[in-house]
Amino acid sequence: MGFLQLLKSQFLSHLFICYVFLLSGLIVNLLQLCTLPLWLVSKQLARRINIRLCYCIASQLVATLEWWSGTECTLYTDPKSYPLYGKENAIVVLNHSFEIDFLCGWTFCDRFGVLGSSKVLAKKELAYVPVIGWMWYFLEIVFCKRKWEEDRTTVTQSLQNLKDYPEHFWFLLFCEGTRFTPKKHQISMQVAQSKGLPKLKYHLLPRTKGFWVTVQNLRGTAAAVYDSTLNFRDNEVPTLLGVLNGKKYHADLYVRRIPLESIPEDEAECSAWLHKLYQEKLHYLLYFTVHCPFSNNVIFVVCKLLEFLFRSNLCLTLLMCDVIVSKISFIVVNRTLHAYNFLFQGKRKVQVFKLYKSVTNCILDCG
Repeated sequence: MGFLQLLKSQFLSHLFICYVFLLSGLIVNLLQLCTLPLWLVSKQLARRINIRLCYCIASQLVATLEWWSGTECTLYTDPKSYPLYGKENAIVVLNHSFEIDFLCGWTFCDRFGVLGSSKVLAKKELAYVPVIGWMWYFLEIVFCKRKWEEDRTTVTQSLQNLKDYPEHFWFLLFCEGTRFTPKKHQISMQVAQSKGLPKLKYHLLPRTKGFWVTVQNLRGTAAAVYDSTLNFRDNEVPTLLGVLNGKKYHADLYVRRIPLESIPEDEAECSAWLHKLYQEKLHYLLYFTVHCPFSNNVIFVVCKLLEFLFRSNLCLTLLMCDVIVSKISFIVVNRTLHAYNFLFQGKRKVQVFKLYKSVTNCILDCG
């Protein structure tokens, strides 16, 4: 194990990455909060600002996958469809089989300039989670309670709000609803058998209502559905902990563009279409296991140096702001406690606080 790999596997390295992400994320959340009055003046300007702010958070996760872990994400697609990516609104249908498939999906978005404006269908509870959840709230992410009777109106309204969105966006959908596990797969296939639906070896049964509602409400807004099938070479089982430890994975993403007008408008026909799509995904994965990679239509889309420098400088700037704020806050608290000790405790010193101060100064000096 080399020195760099050893460094990446250390807990202090992980702690530093999380520290930068959380604190810079909270600063971005605060800036997003400051845009609230702007919504009353210029909704579109507020949206554009929030797209850039959201990119500041999401790009850190993508950079961790690509630059820290060194994971390679290879795109396979039709060369005729490639020029359209990033230049149109689209619904991206991804398989939900791995811990980091959302990171690979975001990498796909980042390559074509829509990471800051990418959307998902997320649980309502996530809206209350600091950094990511708050970022999504200002990005107008579609939240749902997974109770269709309650979700129908709110999801429809949220999707309709995207019709006048000022920049191109991709709406990422995990139609399986949850990540693949053997137990979930067994239950899902029992449901498929009871409904007379074909069994899927590598996927859960797709949930068709959410897909149909999304397609119906984004007709005229989104131009296509990007059927995206993700797999990892050599039977790799990627994990978030592996990414933090700097382990390199090899992801292959097969994407085909399907014009939205070719998808049936009738709910029953649309459901049948989606089930057929997942059967085709199964064939792609079976082909992959034998003929890895997917096909000869491979396109390497590398991260540009300018983008990397932007991310690095941005994170460092946010970190420095956080350090300055933390230092000022520490001084204020320190002086307050000294005053308290002088007035009420004589001139006794709090040894625990002195120890905290020395550790804090050490961290700040190292940072």
